[in-house]
Amino acid sequence: MSKIKDAQQILKDLGLPREQQNEMSALTLLALCNIKPKDHWDKAERASMTISKDIMAFASEKYHKKYAPNTRETFRRHVLHQFVQANIADYNPDNPELPTNSPKAHYAISTAALKIIKKWGNKEWKQLCEEFKTQKGNLSEIYQGKRRTTMVPLELDGQVLEISPGKHNEVQVVVIKEFAPRFAQAAQVVYFGDTANKSLYLNKKLIAGLDLTINKHDKLPDIILYDSKRKWFFLVEVVTSHGPMSAKRVIELKKMFSKCSAKLIYVSAFPNFETFRKHLQNIAWETEVWIAEIPEHMIHYNGNKFLGPL
Repeated sequence: MSKIKDAQQILKDLGLPREQQNEMSALTLLALCNIKPKDHWDKAERASMTISKDIMAFASEKYHKKYAPNTRETFRRHVLHQFVQANIADYNPDNPELPTNSPKAHYAISTAALKIIKKWGNKEWKQLCEEFKTQKGNLSEIYQGKRRTTMVPLELDGQVLEISPGKHNEVQVVVIKEFAPRFAQAAQVVYFGDTANKSLYLNKKLIAGLDLTINKHDKLPDIILYDSKRKWFFLVEVVTSHGPMSAKRVIELKKMFSKCSAKLIYVSAFPNFETFRKHLQNIAWETEVWIAEIPEHMIHYNGNKFLGPL
């Protein structure tokens, strides 16, 4: 295994987030430990290093990995900041009073991390890593915990889903809480996709009784509701950046649901009138529009039926 691969595994084992397990991070660790391609890890040593003249120069000279001068800020913000937070590196150990933007800013491998890194490959490695994370903190878990606190909770059939934050997903939650009780009172949620997890919720039991096959490669609408009394499928596209129920999209969905006996209702859900206006000319006839800021009302695009299948 190459020293870069070694370093990536070390960072992973010491609890660094996935974003800090890349090649740039590995090269930074190698520089801080002064480990060259043929060195053994027990030769790791502590030395204070600046970013450009030391760390980036080390990567270029010892590992032939050259980075543009403007990459310095990426090293600082996306590697070294996290190393310091994870207690793997010390910031300005030779002069803690240096101002934040000082050109003399420097970093060094922490003594606690160095002690463990020198043991890489030994049988006690895993245990030492766990002890380090217990004492110094597991940055990966800390970052994940911060993300979880911002998740939007949604309860479906007694199951609490954690929806990733963002305008699109927030409107999806409003569709379930505001649109469905008003215009699809008897409907059950068949499918709910999260921007970070397209198959966050899938009611497999309900699907099994519906002549409906959902393929993971299908470009499903954001939300699918099923009204068993009227035998209607509500296919809901939430529009924040991507398009509404256009004529092209309706044709795609008709083909996707062609083997299903239930009738189809196409709904474009917008967060507000401003977003709705941007997409006016792209909305297909014979579809429905719902706007979250006026949840009591619907807009029907032509036809002799309101909120019903063709």
